[in-house]
Amino acid sequence: MIVVPIKEGENIEKALKKFKRKFEKTGVVKELRSRQQFDKPSVLKRKQKNHAIYVQQLQRTEEQ
Repeated sequence: MIVVPIKEGENIEKALKKFKRKFEKTGVVKELRSRQQFDKPSVLKRKQKNHAIYVQQLQRTEEQ
């Protein structure tokens, strides 16, 4: 459960923004979207491998 402390006299829109930020950080929406469709294990491995290659390339360019 997400709890957002509200100070005395704080604007409701600010509190709503805080709630949205906390909710987004929990990753609930991301997980729900991933559960809507099934990805084969081979596809997941390929995605992870491609992501790892991409990250390595970024790190190499930062070093140079």
